[in-house]
Amino acid sequence: MPAREELPATIKRSPKHAQDIWLATHDSAVETYGEGERAHRTAFSALKHQYEKVGDHWELKEEKGPSDEGALSRDGETAGGVNANATKKHLLDVAKRLDVRGRTRMTKDELVEAIQKANDRESRRSLEAER
Repeated sequence: MPAREELPATIKRSPKHAQDIWLATHDSAVETYGEGERAHRTAFSALKHQYEKVGDHWELKEEKGPSDEGALSRDGETAGGVNANATKKHLLDVAKRLDVRGRTRMTKDELVEAIQKANDRESRRSLEAER
């Protein structure tokens, strides 16, 4: 199935460059691995190298590179698109934009988790609004 038909909603709401990265990587991964979860994971992995999830969409990161430990090994946990390798200052800024309460008292790991939850919440709201 062509990747454009499978483009996740969060990527549809993202810049064209993010969409292009996901689409090209997905199509290549389908040729290599076949259609399915592995092609999607590969496409998201490529996207996370340059973009981070903020709310219901993806935004360009300040610096290219892996977003979390999961990007460095296949069995590592990912941060769901949150740039866990960013500075605490950056994470506080993202948390503020997402109106995460109690953010100033959180550790870096707690901020990553709170941003993940806020991102999931915003994605659900956007999907419900589209229906």
